[in-house]
Order: sequence, then structure tokens, then C-alpha cells
Amino acid sequence: FFSFVSFTFVMSSPRTEQLWSTWDRKTQDFHAGQEWQMEGFIEDFSLDVNGLGVPASGQKACEELLGDIHHYPPADFEPCLTHLAKFLWPDEWEDHKGRVLMGNGCSELIDLIIRCGTLRGGFKPGPYHTQYKEFERSAKANGFKILQPDDMSATLTGLCNPNVPTGDYMPVEELKEYIEDKCPNGSTVIVDETNQLWIGKHWREQSLLTQTAWIQQMSRLRGIRVYVLHSWSKFFCCPGIRVGSCVAPSVDAYEMVKSHQVPWTVNCLGLAFLQAVLYDEEYMTRTWNVYPLLRERMKNYIESVFKWKVHGEPWVPFLWIDTGDEELTHSIVATCRDKGVPVRHGKLGYDSPTCFRVAIRLPARQDILFHTLEAFRPQVCPP
Repeated sequence: FFSFVSFTFVMSSPRTEQLWSTWDRKTQDFHAGQEWQMEGFIEDFSLDVNGLGVPASGQKACEELLGDIHHYPPADFEPCLTHLAKFLWPDEWEDHKGRVLMGNGCSELIDLIIRCGTLRGGFKPGPYHTQYKEFERSAKANGFKILQPDDMSATLTGLCNPNVPTGDYMPVEELKEYIEDKCPNGSTVIVDETNQLWIGKHWREQSLLTQTAWIQQMSRLRGIRVYVLHSWSKFFCCPGIRVGSCVAPSVDAYEMVKSHQVPWTVNCLGLAFLQAVLYDEEYMTRTWNVYPLLRERMKNYIESVFKWKVHGEPWVPFLWIDTGDEELTHSIVATCRDKGVPVRHGKLGYDSPTCFRVAIRLPARQDILFHTLEAFRPQVCPP
């Protein structure tokens, strides 16, 4: 009656085993952000959270709530849910709030939708050579056949926009065209817009949040159900709290998914934190102003010194770097970890052995990483 999910294992070495040390390879996929407790840790470049740090507004809200943790969290997520709806749709929030479900990050919501919000059959990823693997992990665990990105028999399509880890992006009209052309009638589409917020103050204009009429039309005329997800852990630098949200295509779809969700999946601290940071205009504005400059600084160093290929839109919070050399990439990842500045290996989970991902950080932290990478200059750029 029980079976383990089968994943692609990587070449074993002592350093690779260290990277896998907190994960159960039989049942889990690999994720970054697990090295922060290691000896000699300085900065986590593997995890693409906001390098400006935890918003003071959110931290203060959590501290003030500590005296109330002897209570259960509100089962309806209120009042945070109402504040979130107002943040998503400032002028029309009352029309849409009834389709918003909160959860323990996007991972829980992806799994809920796959388990109960779509027909069993085949799963396909988005149009990129690699992407965030929780879609595939959950699909495998729930008995879906894993298909190629161009397979029109899929009952389920899952993708990130912008894509993780490559940073590729489809503007909203291009994304709609992709769904219309590549997703078959009667299927379910999950779009994770977690990194959409980084595009700037106008982020809603390119979000599927503005496409309610189109989403309803796709459901009514073609039976295609489009779910829109956001994790708030990355932009607001709170992965330890775990808070995300899902906008269902209809109230019926929302109720189907919610009926399978256990209560209290977002705790009191998570709700208080999110409610506070949604109004932190100073933090958001500072992020939008400085992040493209910080990213450009890192990109210029990588490209000018090492001539490696850097992928991703100018505003995404990470660099996807292709060295073109698997052995070199493995050595870079291992050295960065040893020096306390871990980066995300593209081989583990993403099946991209010549690539690694680097999160954007402030200049002083960037310089520490650059100093570590300088050890590879003679090898990559011999005199």
C-alpha cells in the first residue's frame, strides 16, 4: 500500500553527502537554505530571500504577539486574510477575497491543489529546461505520470513566473497565450508568482491577479482551472515562518481545496508578520530601488572576470550562472560552502550540473563571495 517517490540521485561524494544531510532522499527533493547552522557560516547565497533582511515591522509584530501564543491561530486567518486581499486588489478586494486561501508557504498549497484540485493523469512543467521541483515531487507522490513540457495530454501543468531557478519571465499576455495554446481543455494550471513582486511597484499590472475575467472565461469555455500562488517568504525575508497564498479560479474550486486543508497551517506569528509587512511601504520601496543595482553589480563581476553565462531578468533576486564545466561548478559549490558562503548547486534537484544559483546580497556580503570565487580566477582565466 505504500511506495516511495523515486528521484534522480546525484554523484555521491563526501561534500555532496553534506549538502543532502538534512534531506531524506527517498521521500524528499533537495532545497537550498539548510547550511545556516554549520560552523563558520557567514552568508547564505543559496537562498533567494531579500538581502535587506527581515523587515523591522514584521519582527516587531511577532515580538508583540509572543504573549498570545497560548492561543490557537484563527481558523479563518483573519484579520490577516482581509489585509492580504486589500494588498492584492486595492480597489476590488471584496470581489475576490472569497477565493483566497492562505497556507504554509507555496509548497503546501501546491500539494493541496495537486491532491484534490485536479484530475489524475499526467503532469508537465513549464516551457523551461528546469524549474522548481515541488510541482513534480507532489505530482509523483500522487500518482501522476511525468510528461515533457510540450505534451498536450497533461491534466496538470505547473510553472513559476518568473521561473525558478533560471529567471526566465513571461509578461502576462505571453503567459496567457502559453496557457491557451499549450494547456489542454479540462486541465489544471498552477502558476507560482512568488518572485513577481520583485518587478517593482507596478507588479500587479503583469500579474494574473488582474486577469480574473480571462481566468473565469478559461474555466467556463474550456474547463481549464488556473490557480495563482504567492509565497511571501522570499520578498519579505521570512522563510522560517512559512506563509503563502493561493487565488482559486472560483469559489467552488477554493472550497474543494480548503476542504482538504488541515486547520491552523499558518501560525499566529506568521499571520501577524504578514499583516504588518503588507503595509511596510518603506521596505518595499527600498527593495525596488536598490535590488536592480545590487544585481547588476554581481552580474558585472561574474561576467567581466569569469565570462560565465548569467541568466535571468534584471530584477529577479538571483543569478543563474552557467560555467559550462560540471567539475568546475562542483568545486565552486563545495568551496563556497567550506568558506561559509553557500550557493545553490544546479545539479541537485535541477539536473543542471554546470550551473549554480547565487542570491543577491548587499555589497559588503557580495565582496566576501567575490573573494571566495577569486580562487578560481587562475583556473578560468589563465595569464
